[in-house]
Amino acid sequence: MRYSERVLNMQESPIRKLIPFAEEAKKKGKKVYHLNIGQPDLETPKEFFEGINNAPKVVAYSHSAGIIELRNAFSEYYRKWNMNLDPEELIITTGGSEAIIFALASVADPNDEIVVIEPFYANYRGFAEMLNLKLVPVQASPDNGYALPSKEEFEKVITDRTKAIIYSNPSNPTGAVYTEEEIKRIDQIAVENDLYIISDEVYKEFTFDGRKHISIMNFENKDRYIVVDSISKRYSACGARIGVFATKNKELLAQAMKFAQSRLCSPVMAQYGTVSLLKNLDDSYFEEMIEEYQKRRDAVYEELSKIDGVTFKKPQGSFYVSAEIPVDDSEEFIKWMLTDFDLDNETVMVAPLNGFYATKTAGKKEIRIAYVLEPESLKKACQILRKGIEEYNNIKTR
Repeated sequence: MRYSERVLNMQESPIRKLIPFAEEAKKKGKKVYHLNIGQPDLETPKEFFEGINNAPKVVAYSHSAGIIELRNAFSEYYRKWNMNLDPEELIITTGGSEAIIFALASVADPNDEIVVIEPFYANYRGFAEMLNLKLVPVQASPDNGYALPSKEEFEKVITDRTKAIIYSNPSNPTGAVYTEEEIKRIDQIAVENDLYIISDEVYKEFTFDGRKHISIMNFENKDRYIVVDSISKRYSACGARIGVFATKNKELLAQAMKFAQSRLCSPVMAQYGTVSLLKNLDDSYFEEMIEEYQKRRDAVYEELSKIDGVTFKKPQGSFYVSAEIPVDDSEEFIKWMLTDFDLDNETVMVAPLNGFYATKTAGKKEIRIAYVLEPESLKKACQILRKGIEEYNNIKTR
């Protein structure tokens, strides 16, 4: 029996594919600090469960765009961010992942090209491969904190087959937060080349040191914009699978609705839980959450700064830091950390960054750390990482 070229060409998740090595380490009695996946450890707010408890007693299909109560609640939420989005301009999706798939599939045909700022959220590549699209990279560098590449770098890769630019802001995996000038640059490039912009704004609350998130929806060329969103991170509700596809372009939204209708609806009980989150949690929830994540960011920054040969900048947002480390191959190093290394029977799992690039040779020495544990655990994990790098390189030079 044969398999499709589509599935054969699709990469394994760089975040999840090394999990079997971690499972084997645990079977041997090792404690593994999981810094490989963006799964917050904070409790999901009780308001989510209260919303589910107050839902109708029949779990019926909802409107394919989502229950109107939820679209109204998201509309009010976006107004706090100066994003004027009406309920009729939103589709509730099964996580932010489905919103990305809807966006890509709505604006591009097989063999079309999507410009992506790399390193990027690894699943962009998987979704593009599902749809037979080509991701064309413009590369950011760890040397300047993965700032947005120049307009000239974008123009080098744009062709007649280019349909859109996709990026996340704040960035997964780098923690970069784009300035107003950088977002204007993306907007200008899109206008001059007749492109859509797919702006993944899942981490908009997660900004530090006074830096503020700026949405693409704050700019003028709104018919070109698609915003992707999710409750997964800000409410520590990854398994709820509630996301948003948002656009002011009425015709584009009508076309995307065809995809929404074909999958019927997003999880209904989670929709009711999300209504309760949006209506009943005030700004103090986010203030406390961001204060906690800034402590975690600072703990990781302090400990990583002690490792000789590491190149990185203090992240401005999300809850990730990407860094180039002094090893020959980060993926092999991570495997070794799980199979051959421990410090007092403890080890660390991070994500190799090569899977977050479309450029095949890029990211080979880089890693992503998700700072989703409390600060003391993060400090301990980074200290183990430092010892691991030292021992790995000692072995390599013997």
